[in-house]
Amino acid sequence: MRVLLVGAGGVGTAITRIAARRPFFEYMAVADYDLGRAETAVAALGEPGARFGAVRLDASDPAAVRAALTEHRCDVLLNATDPRFVMPLFEAALAHGAHYLDMAMSLSRPHPSRPYQECGVKLGDAQFARAAEWEAAGLLALVGMGVEPGLSDVFARYASDELFDEIEEIGIRDGADLTVEGYDFAPSFSIWTTIEECLNPPVVYEEGRGWFTTAPFSEPEVFDFPEGIGPVECVNVEHEEVLLVPRWLKARRVTFKYGLGDEFIGVLRTLHKLGLDRTDPVSVKSGAGDAQVSPRDVVAACLPDPAGLGDRMHGKTCAGTWVRGRKDGRPREVYLYHVVDNQWSMREYGSQAVVWQTAINPVAALELVAGGVWGGTGVLGPEAMPPRPFLDLLTEYGAPWGMREQ
Repeated sequence: MRVLLVGAGGVGTAITRIAARRPFFEYMAVADYDLGRAETAVAALGEPGARFGAVRLDASDPAAVRAALTEHRCDVLLNATDPRFVMPLFEAALAHGAHYLDMAMSLSRPHPSRPYQECGVKLGDAQFARAAEWEAAGLLALVGMGVEPGLSDVFARYASDELFDEIEEIGIRDGADLTVEGYDFAPSFSIWTTIEECLNPPVVYEEGRGWFTTAPFSEPEVFDFPEGIGPVECVNVEHEEVLLVPRWLKARRVTFKYGLGDEFIGVLRTLHKLGLDRTDPVSVKSGAGDAQVSPRDVVAACLPDPAGLGDRMHGKTCAGTWVRGRKDGRPREVYLYHVVDNQWSMREYGSQAVVWQTAINPVAALELVAGGVWGGTGVLGPEAMPPRPFLDLLTEYGAPWGMREQ
């Protein structure tokens, strides 16, 4: 397997550090718009010129992406960029004849007149619309294969296969007790992506009703997270699992709730009120004349790079899937989860907990694809794959998962 990894930010760099310890691939070209960032990621591995190389690449240019796939003889494109670049990379891989894997799906667009009641364009709709072309080409596009979505979806499939006879609700619940020294506000993940998923109308699925939307931060609940994290208030957030799970698994209700906290929600609401969550450029006067700038990009530029916060970060992050239903005629409720301690991930990999937890999953998925354990054609979510080999491999990687009977 020869892999074109597009994106050498926090998650992309963590991917290289995890992959460097595994023998399943022949070569990984590490590509980024900032060549220096790609070179830094490769140099840190101590094996440039062997299995890793750095490449400058504009992810928004499908022709350039296809040229990179050809030049480096890559048969898989692994997308570690933000969701803005999903479709050009997805389309370039299909046109070239390469398999594709991402951790976030094509962007949504709210309903033009009823955004908090009805879905407009849903996350992933643009990708699923091309599924027949991927199938006809005999290619696999494995979408939403990070931690959330990704591992959370694997947990859902495992619960459906082995733990329940019927499922009332599958609810992804994400929480942490992470703190960052020296900053009043420092998100542990891309603020661009965080704004997108937190301020868009959250989607909920119900059997018989299908997908519908609610207001941002709706239906607050306190969820008790394991391994010392404790109770965290969680709210509805737009996320891919709600769009993926019902395509393959039977559940009466599917939700995603994220533990944000009052302060974080307040900041996001303020950004929205000021229009600083917008992505369309505005004209800004500068010494060189008028410049066209995206307000959201300005916010991102003013905040610290999440990838560089690891040394100041303390605590744990938890991603997991809560499932309620029946087994052998009796009610059952479980929480399947994965916890990462930031001190551990920094010590072992030099990557902060949130980006490392995201990065390990696509690497494990690629290893299963390379070994023929996972496969198929078309546009598939993690729910389409057998879960047990992935969960076993995750433990082999030194990242064991847990299950708590509720």
